[in-house]
Amino acid sequence: MDDVVKSLLERQSPKIPTPAPVRPTRDEAEAAVRTLLLWAGDDPDREGLRDTPTRVVKAYEELFSGYKSDASDVLARVFEEVQGYDDLILVRDIPFFSHCEHHMVPFIGRAHIAYYVGDEGVVGLSKLARLVDVYARRLQTQEALTAQIIGAIEKHLRPRGAAVMIEAEHLCMSMRGVLKQGASTITNQFTGVFRDDPAEQVRFLTLVRGK
Repeated sequence: MDDVVKSLLERQSPKIPTPAPVRPTRDEAEAAVRTLLLWAGDDPDREGLRDTPTRVVKAYEELFSGYKSDASDVLARVFEEVQGYDDLILVRDIPFFSHCEHHMVPFIGRAHIAYYVGDEGVVGLSKLARLVDVYARRLQTQEALTAQIIGAIEKHLRPRGAAVMIEAEHLCMSMRGVLKQGASTITNQFTGVFRDDPAEQVRFLTLVRGK
């Protein structure tokens, strides 16, 4: 068959969706923890570790609770009446923790979020902190976390512009590998007026850094 025709047919053929992975049972998850304890060189049946698999699985439910959360629920309640306010809204120094998806080791830091009121109005300030946790409490990279937060703000609030900065220390860099304690990583992303006007970026950065 001609390669061009074959390529066209392949494009027209419906793609079979990849089935979602089957979530293990709690017993299977606890058994996996026991296996890791054995692999690390310890005895999962000794007194101090006997209940560790149960504790770890319970802790994972909390640490990775973001998989059960949805940004649309967090940002659902919008207030349209702002008495004509149309300037910058900034919530800075939002503490968070997440886990590196490459090593499953924590990274810890602060998020700074700003936006200009747009068509949809404003949300309660605590909702921005909750939004950070929706995405932070998953296996992550800092770059993806930054993009996901600003993407949700764009989608649900439709602001005239948004800015997100994240500063974090990655324990996968300080506890292992190069062993560089205290090194911080900064990511930021801008949309709307922040992306189009460098002066707005400077204003955002000045407010974040100002004390």
